[in-house]
This record gives sequence, C-alpha cells and structure tokens, in this order.
Amino acid sequence: MSLPEISPGLTVQNLPARLKLSDYKLIAFDMDSTLINIECVDEIADAVGRKEEVAAITEAAMRGEITNFKESLRRRVELLQGVTLADMQRVYDERLRPNPGAAELIGACKAAGLKVLLVSGGFTFFAERVRERLGIDFTRSNILETDDQGVLTGRMVQQTWGDICDGAEKRRTLLEVASLLHIAPEQCIAMGDGANDLPMMDVAGLSVAYHAKPKVREQAMVAINEGGLDRLLEVLR
Repeated sequence: MSLPEISPGLTVQNLPARLKLSDYKLIAFDMDSTLINIECVDEIADAVGRKEEVAAITEAAMRGEITNFKESLRRRVELLQGVTLADMQRVYDERLRPNPGAAELIGACKAAGLKVLLVSGGFTFFAERVRERLGIDFTRSNILETDDQGVLTGRMVQQTWGDICDGAEKRRTLLEVASLLHIAPEQCIAMGDGANDLPMMDVAGLSVAYHAKPKVREQAMVAINEGGLDRLLEVLR
C-alpha cells in the first residue's frame, strides 16, 4: 500500500487532530534498529560465530513471519551461550550508535514537556547504557543471565513483570507508564520498526514507523522512510 508522502521519505495517514508536540506527554521508543543502529542480539551472536543464524530469526520475527516473539527470542538467546560481558561491552563501544536525529528528537520532546520511555525486546545491558547516554526517563527490557565468570548461560532472568518483553508487554508498559503519569494513551507517541512494536503503536495516540518493515509502515500514522528520527518534528511542531 502506498501512503501519502508529505515530503521525500516521509509518509502520513489518518493523522489525529492533535499535532503539536507539546500536546503529547510521553514518547515511547523501541530500541534496536529504531533508537539505535543495530540489532544487539545479532551483533553479540557474532562473538560466538552465530550471527547469521541469529540474524535470520530476528529478521523473520521483525517482519511478522514468526508470530511467537517469545519463542523466537528464547531460540536466539540459547545461541548466545558462551558470549561474555566483555564481548557485549565491545559491541556497545564499537558498533552501537544512536540513530541519526535521536538526540535531537529526545531533546525537543523534553523541551516540550514529554517524558521518554525506552521499551525493548532487547537487553538491559544495552538499554541502561542508552538510557544514560540519551537522558531517557524509563526503560523496560530483558536481562540476560550470566554465570559467575560473566558468561551468558543462554537464558533470561525472571523479573517482577515477566522474563520477556514482547509486543504485549510493550503495550502494557506504555499503558502502565501513562497511568503513572496520569495521562491518556491518546497523549502518547510510540515509535518502532518491527512487528512486535505494533501492539504499543496501536494504543498510542500517534504511531510512528522508523525505517520499518512493510507491515509496520502500512499500519503507522507516520512513516519515516528516509533520514533521521527527528523528521518527526516535520509533522509535530
């Protein structure tokens, strides 16, 4: 489906009446391939020679071809057994970068009074570092289990809310944070690129696809197909 293009690489459909940035109170970002430039699970798999196998599962999950995200993530995490915390730090230092416009968009949102949520099917090791780097207010992500030597076991850690942040948990987290802030879902913006972002995008007042899979672009109100995250500011003044 072809969406109306308001400028090159920026498409819109079914926009709500509220189009001023300051009318929104919360912006929720997916992390991997949305707020940052990599899929962390694929890159850390490279340390144990399994990047190609893991990346194929990731791609299928993000396109919506694997409908059980939790099972797909468990399969990928099992393949990470043997990766060390030092390997993960190297990925952060050498490969992970905020996507273009990330700092600018977050800065504009904060200046307009919005809180910022990072909700990820990825891992806390990276999410917490990205949180500190970009000044994010809230995060939710998955914790990789390690042994006493700092080596991944191939499992994830149970948290108070569960062990895997999938699409349903992303939706629940956005609604939970909105409730804590005493705001309506219509006052939230949700940005993502993969099929597991659609549940939270569906309940937000404004849904934004960033260099996204076709299924996500088709359903989003705004699709940024070229350029940086801050292109959202062309829609929200």
